[in-house]
Amino acid sequence: MRFIPHAYQRYCINRLIAEYAVGLFLDMGLGKTVITLTAVNDLRYNRFLVCKTLVIAPKKVAEDTWVREAGKWDHLHLLRIVPVLGSEKKRIRALNTPGDVYVLSRDNVVWLVEHYQNAWPFDMVVIDELSSFKSHRAKRFRSLKQIRGHIKRMVGLTGTPAPNGLIDLWAQVYLLDGGARLGRTLSAYRDQYFAPASRSRTQVFKYVPLPGAKEQIQECLRDLCISLSAEDYLTLPERIDNIIHVQLSEKGMEEYHRFEKEMLLEVDEETIDAGSAAVLTNKLLQYCNGAIYDSDKNVIEIHNSKLEAFQEIVESSQGKHILVFYNFQHDRDRLLIMLRKTKLSISELKGPETIEAWNQGETDILLAHPASAAYGLNLQAGGNVIVWFGLNWSLELYQQANARLYRQGQKENVVIHHLVTVGCMDERVMEALQDKGQTQAGLLEALKARVREIKEEKAWN
Repeated sequence: MRFIPHAYQRYCINRLIAEYAVGLFLDMGLGKTVITLTAVNDLRYNRFLVCKTLVIAPKKVAEDTWVREAGKWDHLHLLRIVPVLGSEKKRIRALNTPGDVYVLSRDNVVWLVEHYQNAWPFDMVVIDELSSFKSHRAKRFRSLKQIRGHIKRMVGLTGTPAPNGLIDLWAQVYLLDGGARLGRTLSAYRDQYFAPASRSRTQVFKYVPLPGAKEQIQECLRDLCISLSAEDYLTLPERIDNIIHVQLSEKGMEEYHRFEKEMLLEVDEETIDAGSAAVLTNKLLQYCNGAIYDSDKNVIEIHNSKLEAFQEIVESSQGKHILVFYNFQHDRDRLLIMLRKTKLSISELKGPETIEAWNQGETDILLAHPASAAYGLNLQAGGNVIVWFGLNWSLELYQQANARLYRQGQKENVVIHHLVTVGCMDERVMEALQDKGQTQAGLLEALKARVREIKEEKAWN
């Protein structure tokens, strides 16, 4: 296929060729992969400025997207793409295979750095989904930081650089410029742009940006990062968000409220932090979906309300292929049991074969966890209907997962169904996602507010 770049794509390609470090903070669907490969191809075969390029990507993307994209376009026929995947023996064999672009799962970054140490062979590194390096404590970040001086050119790709706030930017930008713009340490960055919002005598639990910090940070990054929005450059079909309210029985609601009170009152509102909030909301969201894990990881089934609502969606979709996002493994298991009673073609998102079958129209229902389908996968050819069977509180995963179908190349209106259990935690998560704010912070406040409500109810009774 012939590649005719849009004006914004040509601009990005030229920036990647001209500059040693660039952050492509492009909205989902704007073609980050083909832009990057086009620049690498030019640097490798026209200008002879790079020899070996390393692409670090989420596992599913490393397995499929980069190889598929390189084979899709005529102008990239010279590029030799080598996936560095599998067992250690297979990875070493791949690294010793002649090639131009080596694609590595981000789970193996620490291993790769230890494998080469000071004999680092890649003069250009591309991090696909740079936001997965937002934690300065993560081993993958520390490993890349260690050998950053051996890398001549660095490119970071993401559509969501700060899903949980500006604090996430420091580690990502450090990998691009070595600390030149936002400081060489996270402490220096926080001291300059943030103030403590919640703290004890010895520990700060939450930081908030100082007045004007956002504008100052944007100004610092203006020459380093390119930020474009899909709605400004693409004419996409309509996206239709549909909330399907799932009603529990009267007995089911009574049991839910009893379960919620027991869970919430196990902790005092002042002690709810991100860790305890995740445990609490996961239990409540499991209940919303119809089953929970007990302390021994056994599955206790509670109701079939969501399964029945999902079945109605399948029946009313009149043969349209459906991408289903589930939250917990027992969601997937219960969906599979139900779907196997039908004559539909059912598959789980596990690798390139399932992606190919979906895009060829051979799969009626594709089940996926949002974490395994969130980044870079092109699924728009296979269908235009998404069902969120179970919600989670990650805005980043939610946006990225929806962009698997609602992206460039989609020819039909995309319908996104959300199964939301009425009067339960589902509603709070849905509100937080729709607000497009810091969902985790929103849920922390929601939990604390709910604890106060329950205490007040007890006081009146």
